[in-house]
Amino acid sequence: MQDALVRSLLDEFLSVYVFQPATAFWRAIEIAAVVEAPFPKGRGLDLGCGDGKLTKIVDARIGGRTWVGVDLNPVDVALAKERGLYERLVVASVAKIPEPDASLDFVFANSVVEHVQPIDETLAEIARLLKPGGEFVNTVPSSDYHATLRGPLLPWVRRSDYLDDIDHRMAHLRYWSLAEWRTQLARHGLEITETVDYLTRGEMRRYETLVRMTSGVVATLFGRRKTTTQMQEALGLRRQTLALPAPVRAALGAAMFAGVDRRLGPFGGLYMRATKRR
Repeated sequence: MQDALVRSLLDEFLSVYVFQPATAFWRAIEIAAVVEAPFPKGRGLDLGCGDGKLTKIVDARIGGRTWVGVDLNPVDVALAKERGLYERLVVASVAKIPEPDASLDFVFANSVVEHVQPIDETLAEIARLLKPGGEFVNTVPSSDYHATLRGPLLPWVRRSDYLDDIDHRMAHLRYWSLAEWRTQLARHGLEITETVDYLTRGEMRRYETLVRMTSGVVATLFGRRKTTTQMQEALGLRRQTLALPAPVRAALGAAMFAGVDRRLGPFGGLYMRATKRR
């Protein structure tokens, strides 16, 4: 993965996630994997579109697509409308989307389906919406996500409790292996055609440190009752007005990657592209 691309994306994400440096770090590496791979053309669905910030950055990098956005959170959908990106936006479950059968050239789900329940119905809905030969572009935490993390700093905190706390905060429901993804997608006529591992163990541990310094502190203040998204909403961070000057972003980005080993696995993220059988 190109260092220049990741650093450029980090600068963009630090612009839109001013109060979420760990998220900006993760997204820069994740979206580098997305935009380096061939991206389907035509009309597509942004599954779990959120506030649209991420997809607007992706769209600018891949040359422009026609987008339909769907998300369960009406606040995020209202924010997404402000991006001027989407042909159509709907508030709906990702397992029941108001679009016709075989109407889309692609579905894009960036760090979405690991949160979704029911998953089988969601994968069936993705397959229903895709045209024959259409593609599902998907990024998720990998089955090695837990293994990449350093774990608790305090000796009396059990690793299992630490990981459970992270899963609750991140609202992660599954960490399927590639083999499991192949099996589950194949049940709905989707065949994986390309995969990329991203977020090395060193990058994951730097991400973990950034999380400790930001949302980890906030989680302690909230009594660890809320997910990260709920904490952001409670603090009013979903609607951002502050902008960091470019020199500050550059210095912060350089500090984030200082001393990080970007070569060795296991990897915390998995990119997949799957095609609907004709």
